[in-house]
Amino acid sequence: MNEFELIQALTKELPAHQNVFIGPGDDCAVLDLGIPDRYLLFKTDAVVEGIHFEPTTDPEKVGHKALGRCLSDIAAMAGDPTAALITLALPSGFDPGWVQKLYAGIQRLAARYDVPIAGGETTTNPNGRLISVSLVGTVPKSRCISRTGAKVGDAIFVTGELGGSLRGKHLEFEPRINQGKWLASNFELHSMIDLSDGVAGDLRHLLRPVKVGAELLSEAIPISRAAKLQAREGSARKPPLLAALSDGEDFELLFTIASKEAVRLVDAWKKEFPKLRLSCIGKIVSGSAIKLRDREGLRELKLGGYTHFEKPTSS
Repeated sequence: MNEFELIQALTKELPAHQNVFIGPGDDCAVLDLGIPDRYLLFKTDAVVEGIHFEPTTDPEKVGHKALGRCLSDIAAMAGDPTAALITLALPSGFDPGWVQKLYAGIQRLAARYDVPIAGGETTTNPNGRLISVSLVGTVPKSRCISRTGAKVGDAIFVTGELGGSLRGKHLEFEPRINQGKWLASNFELHSMIDLSDGVAGDLRHLLRPVKVGAELLSEAIPISRAAKLQAREGSARKPPLLAALSDGEDFELLFTIASKEAVRLVDAWKKEFPKLRLSCIGKIVSGSAIKLRDREGLRELKLGGYTHFEKPTSS
């Protein structure tokens, strides 16, 4: 049983509740608590030693990543982060200095987005260090973007560059909070998700709920310099294109929008975010498969993204 099968098994019998507008299966839970014109966003995430960071990783970067992952999910729903709780699970004999540096990393990113750390919990974990973050936010009801609105004919866009995140980006990424809010304020997005498990995996979360497929153009995939370098140096078994599609932990935004809006979006983006790349990488099509078009033609992309409890698939 992999990560997604486990989630489905645990959540399929959960009763509906009038306060839950969007429940399990999206980037955040979306709650309707009677706040005028706004939904409450609720997110929790964890980073685990040996999985998300190594024992020798700079603790300030671990802190940045721990909070940044939750902020990235708030961004994917075009929301504003409001406050966070931090849970620390530490082994006996932990280094207090390491924990203080961890918190320095958390607080530096929190200050950037005006997110107070409102409390948390500490506990013992003999098997290593774990940091869990719970984050609440809000979003205007008219601008909340879910994963479930992609339509045949939509253009598929992605921010930034992809692949090679283990060379540093997975610890230093900038959550796209400002970009998510700007997009929802100026355009009618049909669906959006943040890229934590790679395009090849996360795009499927947009396709399955509405039973559509996608056609990607290989030459349009924005491959990062890190992905190209790791292939050139022999530190990765994947060609750069496959790394960009499946490495994960890019924490960029992947979204769909009516194709007629694509040119206007690109022009407006260049003016608003001139230093951040925006790429149209394909389109939503009928069917259920993800297909990749390259110089040799069109073929189904069977490659998946990262999945907990299961080794990544290969193409």
